[in-house]
Amino acid sequence: MAKKDDDKSSLVQLRAFLNNSGLQAGARLPAERTLANLIGVSRPMLRTALLVLEKEGRIWRHVGKGTFVGNKPVEASVDITQIASATSPLGLIQARLVLEPEFAAFAATNASPAHIEELHATTARSRSVKSWREYEATDNDFHRLIVEASQNGLLLGLMDIMQAVSRTVTWSRVRADETGPPVDHHSFSEHEAIVDAIARRDAQGAREAMEHHLHNVGRRLLRPVSASR
Repeated sequence: MAKKDDDKSSLVQLRAFLNNSGLQAGARLPAERTLANLIGVSRPMLRTALLVLEKEGRIWRHVGKGTFVGNKPVEASVDITQIASATSPLGLIQARLVLEPEFAAFAATNASPAHIEELHATTARSRSVKSWREYEATDNDFHRLIVEASQNGLLLGLMDIMQAVSRTVTWSRVRADETGPPVDHHSFSEHEAIVDAIARRDAQGAREAMEHHLHNVGRRLLRPVSASR
């Protein structure tokens, strides 16, 4: 009986968190350990409550990415491989320059303190990676978090498609070595400038910082692989 009462209590607390958090459809919930601490329950109790809400369609889970608010989206009838085969590195950068500066500006308006904290944590984590593959995964997390911070589910869906194409277009380029980025890699300071502008609620500053960053990414992406450092 006590377990049922605990499960009911954790469900009530999780519902209250979702109702009061302001998170919109497509937004990612905090990691389980963080969320359990926030609502004051154990992780097993939290998982039981998450399962109930998942069955109700209030949340959905993506293995390796996390738990998200809203109904699980219908799988898009988009052939990522086909799009990627028709997309050059230049075309990818052009698309990113059209979309991502506006994503950053929107994030400056809508980001919650939790979003900003997570963005800071991700920029810090990127400095400790040991390989280019690990850096690229962290970089993807950073750019996706910016769109999460905009709290717009449709924009997040567009970003997921663009990142899936990006992984196919850019990860096919074999690195000359397996070491990670140098300590003075341009993206470190550029990512921090983007987050600082978002934290200041400076939409134009976030837009310009993202444009500057993507222009630098483009210059390096379009170089021969041997010169891409």
